[in-house]
Amino acid sequence: MRATIIESTFGILAFNKESEIIGGVLFPKKPQKAAKILAKIEAGKLVDEIARLIDKLGKNGYDTFVFESSDLANAVRQKLNVKVEVAKLVKAQETLRSNMEKFAIKKGFVKDIIEFERWMHDVALEITKLRVKEAVEKRDLIIMQAIQTLDDLDKTVNLFMSRVREWYGIHFPELDRLLDKHETYARLVFKLGNKNNFTGERLEKEDVPKSKAEKIAKMAETSMGADLSETDLTQIQTLCKNVLGLYQLRQSLENYLNTTMEEVTPNIKAIVGSLLGARLIALAGGLTSLAKMPSSTIQVLGAEKALFRSLKTGARPPKHGIIFQHTLLHEAKKWQRGKIARAMAGKLAIAARADAFGSRYIGEELKASLEKRIDEIHRKYDQPPQIPTRQPKRKKRRKKRRARKR
Repeated sequence: MRATIIESTFGILAFNKESEIIGGVLFPKKPQKAAKILAKIEAGKLVDEIARLIDKLGKNGYDTFVFESSDLANAVRQKLNVKVEVAKLVKAQETLRSNMEKFAIKKGFVKDIIEFERWMHDVALEITKLRVKEAVEKRDLIIMQAIQTLDDLDKTVNLFMSRVREWYGIHFPELDRLLDKHETYARLVFKLGNKNNFTGERLEKEDVPKSKAEKIAKMAETSMGADLSETDLTQIQTLCKNVLGLYQLRQSLENYLNTTMEEVTPNIKAIVGSLLGARLIALAGGLTSLAKMPSSTIQVLGAEKALFRSLKTGARPPKHGIIFQHTLLHEAKKWQRGKIARAMAGKLAIAARADAFGSRYIGEELKASLEKRIDEIHRKYDQPPQIPTRQPKRKKRRKKRRARKR
């Protein structure tokens, strides 16, 4: 005999072929526990209530159990070793939904309709809380926050370093053009302080190349900067110390982001790396949103202003967005970038869907396929395309008039 199993807000019910109720197991009277059970059932997991109901029905001669969810049916078959079927439960569901409060009162779960309506409200509220919690717990939100923090940290460091260079430039202005790297500048100012300490030996101890160390030492001897007191230099060095701490924090955050991307989106990381992949996820609003985007949209993510300007003015649309940061793209020849961006966006779309909806790692295959396509583009479009010369409009009009006269 066949039994149809349907979950409701107050318990699990079983119906026969005639849509008559033949058994049921009630949920606990606490809305939080009932909501957790319903969430597990919705996710296709076997719960104790279904197992108990099937055990009761089996003793009464029922050997086949019908479910609407294929995931739940598979879980029941694997764990309970019973025969299951998957079908649309139209008639049984209509019977339950149209008389749910009557079934709840009949089963003794509630006393009257007012109590049932209050129960429905409480359970619906708890289910909503669980869904919001699941959405917040998604790891792609952590990635979005991490990359945005990293970008804000870069802005902060650059702002502080511009102030350090201007402030210390009063004392040693020539150092600004000799050292491009902010971190090296801050480290030398923090360790050496006064420009008189910028000797060749001490600079080499701080891992400065010999040729550059000699140049800096020579400039320090003939510097036109003003002398500063120890109190002034101490304040500048304190600021440099804090900036170096921010650099350490940035490195730690980058390592954390690299590990998290490997855990959550290994396929995207394999194609474009951790930082660019995280920025794409942040621009899209989440991994699921990125996975639902067509490759043409992924291609221009980050270039929305240029895209809307082209739609408004009729100018050429952008060929790429933030993916231009990728080495394979920004180092390519100008006329090849559009084709490379299109190929990269296509592979990213596949990688995002594999990370969001699948569990198989195909990053290396996608990367090899992308590199092969880029090599083809480099060979096929080695020379810039020839732009056809256009005749002036006046000449075209003259030709049309002559053709009409003929």
